[in-house]
Amino acid sequence: MTGYDALHSAAAWIDLTDRGKIRVIGEDRARLLHAMSTNDVQHLAPHQGLYAFFLSAVGRILADAYIYNLGDSLFLDTEPETAAKLSEHLDKYIIADDATLENETGEWACIGIEGLKALEVAPQLGISVPGQRYAVTDWQNGFVARVASTGSEGIRIFVPIGSKHLLMDKLIAFIPQAASSEARLVRMENGIPRYGDDISERYLVQETQQLHAVHFNKGCYLGQEIVERVRSRGQVHRVLMSLRIHTTVPPTPGTKLVADGQNAAEITSAEFSPALGEVVALAYVRTEPAHTKPQLTIAGSDPPITATLP
Repeated sequence: MTGYDALHSAAAWIDLTDRGKIRVIGEDRARLLHAMSTNDVQHLAPHQGLYAFFLSAVGRILADAYIYNLGDSLFLDTEPETAAKLSEHLDKYIIADDATLENETGEWACIGIEGLKALEVAPQLGISVPGQRYAVTDWQNGFVARVASTGSEGIRIFVPIGSKHLLMDKLIAFIPQAASSEARLVRMENGIPRYGDDISERYLVQETQQLHAVHFNKGCYLGQEIVERVRSRGQVHRVLMSLRIHTTVPPTPGTKLVADGQNAAEITSAEFSPALGEVVALAYVRTEPAHTKPQLTIAGSDPPITATLP
C-alpha cells in the first residue's frame, strides 16, 4: 500500500522533522505569547495546546503555530520556513519580560501518524494518544501532540533527534511512510491550507477562514484592532476555499479564475488528485462568487477549463 492510499484508508507516518520548534521559558512566557498571538494562551492549561496566528501591527499574518503547554515551558511547532522569522518577531517584543526563546529545531525529531485509523494504530505501537484535539501527553523521552496536517485526526511524536531512527524503524515495520508530496496531496483533497502556500503576509485572518486560530474575547494582542474591525464591519472581500478544476494539469499559483467575465478567484496551490480524477486546488475567492458558487473558468484558457466550488 502506498503512503497516499494509507492516508486515505488506514494510517501512514510522515517525517515532519524539518518543522520549526521554539521553546519559550520564564515566568512571563504565557503573557508574552498571549499578547503576541490570536488565541488564548494565558489560560492554556498544562498538557493542552492550541493553534494560533501571529500578526503584524496591521493585522497581516506573519506565521502560524501550534502552541503546547509542557508545564515548565511553552513549545511552538511551526512551519520550517517561519521558525527564524517567528523567533525574531517575538524577540523584538521582549523588553522587560521574564521570557526567553530557545530555537530547538535541530534538537527534536517530529514524526506524524495520520489517516482514518491513525488513532487506532498508535496504541498498537505503544504510543500514547492524548484525549482531545491539540492536547499533549508525555511519551518516553519526548511527548505526543494530537494534531494533524492532512486530515481531521492524527498525532505528532516529538523525540530527541538521536532517538529518531529507533522510532522510524518501529514505524516502518508496521505502517507505510507517506512522502511529503503524498501528504500535501491528501491535505489539499481535504481542503486544509498551509502557511507558506495558501496563507501568507498578504492575507487577513478572516480571509483564511481558519477561525479556530482566533479567540475573539481574549483582550489585546498585536494586530487585534484590524481583526476586530473586520469582524464588526464584516468587510472581507475574499475568502480561502477549496475547489475542483476539471483538468489533469494543475494550474500554477497565482492563476486567475473568472465568472461571467469578472475576476472571481486566485489559486494559491493546485495538484492532480488520482482519487478524484481531476485537480484539487485552494484559492482566494471573492465574496460574491463564494456565496453564489457560479461555474468558474481559468482565465484565458482555450478551450475553457472550468472549475467548481464545493
